[in-house]
Amino acid sequence: MSQHPQTIFDSVAFDDAQQALARVQAIYNAGVAHLRQGLQDFVNQADIPQRELPRCRAFYPFVRLQNKSVAHAASANHRLSYGFVSGAGVFETTLTNPDLFAHYYQQQFELLLQNHDITLTVGVSDTPIPVHFSLAENDHVEGQLNPPRRARLPDVFDLPDLMGMDDAIANGDHDVLPEGTKPLALFTAPRVDYSLHRLRHYTGTSPYSFQNFVLLTNYQFYIDEFVALGKAMMQDPACAYIGFIEPGNVLTPRVNLSPDEQAFLEQVAHGQPGTPPARLPQMSAYHLVRADRGGISLVNIGVGPSNAKTMTDHIAVLRPYAWIMLGHCAGLRNSQVLGDYVLAHGYVREDHVLDEELPLWVPIPPLAEIQIALAQAVADVTQLEGAELKRILRTGTVASTDNRNWELLPFFGERSTPAKRFSQSRAIALDMESATVAANGFRFRVPYGTLLCVSDKPLHGEIKLPGMANDFYRERVSQHLEIGMLALEKLRAAGESLHSRKLRSFNEVAFQ
Repeated sequence: MSQHPQTIFDSVAFDDAQQALARVQAIYNAGVAHLRQGLQDFVNQADIPQRELPRCRAFYPFVRLQNKSVAHAASANHRLSYGFVSGAGVFETTLTNPDLFAHYYQQQFELLLQNHDITLTVGVSDTPIPVHFSLAENDHVEGQLNPPRRARLPDVFDLPDLMGMDDAIANGDHDVLPEGTKPLALFTAPRVDYSLHRLRHYTGTSPYSFQNFVLLTNYQFYIDEFVALGKAMMQDPACAYIGFIEPGNVLTPRVNLSPDEQAFLEQVAHGQPGTPPARLPQMSAYHLVRADRGGISLVNIGVGPSNAKTMTDHIAVLRPYAWIMLGHCAGLRNSQVLGDYVLAHGYVREDHVLDEELPLWVPIPPLAEIQIALAQAVADVTQLEGAELKRILRTGTVASTDNRNWELLPFFGERSTPAKRFSQSRAIALDMESATVAANGFRFRVPYGTLLCVSDKPLHGEIKLPGMANDFYRERVSQHLEIGMLALEKLRAAGESLHSRKLRSFNEVAFQ
């Protein structure tokens, strides 16, 4: 095996974002090519003594900014809540998959250069690229190894190291010495790579397919409606969406694509038609693709806060512009009727999956941009306003629990534990995922929102029965999905104003 080619890359300072990005791509691609060739050689070699196994390594690129004066940060453009460092010092992050993140990286570089009027240094870091993270989208060459040979992989290659891919930066647990290097981004390159692989596993689709606006749901009915709608939209040559992608990376292109649109879709699909999976993945994803990645991804996270955390943990590394939870809930007020909407403006967190990362004393505030978009979308779709709109749309606190059978807890009236908590919190609805989705959005600085639909009222004797549920789903799913999609389209039209300062700390990383 040859020496890795990254030794030819010295650290270079750039005052042009595009040139800096090109350098990142060159360093990363050289390293990945070296690892892929090394792994292929390892697979093809006859078994050789351990002492003769040469080490094969490659390293992630880094970008570094040295800000020598607080005055530079003070001159930054503060219209955005990101794009500048918080003071003097050296700031650095490792980078990965620069083709997938090309637009994102270039945008972050441009903002830093504009806001600080200094150069960015790009070079080879000392963080190794795990060989598993170097493989191409559908490359499983390591599967050809027998167990003894596979056991020798760590003798030759770097493997994923969990010590380098935690969420310490996002959680505010990242310790920096007074003269030490400070983080530029919420996620290190290995942490990003880990989530990209998890997304493929859980959703059955490539990370390249994901769009900047995400809907999360806990019911397959929404998926069925989205698939039917997406395929119908692909027959409209005037549609702004250019492709529809399903699990297995199955692509349905829009009719009458332009050459540029066709080329973009081929890049997203890696030039492959995709194959429907034999069975759906655990949390299947579907994508209405736009050429600017401003389309809509819908993920069925299933039931429960654990799934909600798992999926948002991984989608967060893609730095989406917003995610919104669309699901069903138990109405807690007698004045509500089945089919009413609940717009969450606060959360009671009894989901227990984020208590360690984000303590319960941390408030999860409503975000005005999301709230307005959702309320306007309900009004537009239902064609209601004023008192009539308030009759079907109620804003209030949503409680999320990890106990699906909370109704079976001992209940002795309004002084019993569940009823007392609902009363004290003024909760108007209860589900299992919304607080988790919102809390992880807050933790990862991703704008979030929740619009639920009342499907039962167990405190008032209206439990979910098959006949009632079927009628409810037929009547409300299509409208609810339309509202969620329209809200995201309104947010897309709002542009850069979406990223709320409420999500940024006083000592924040520069990357969005």
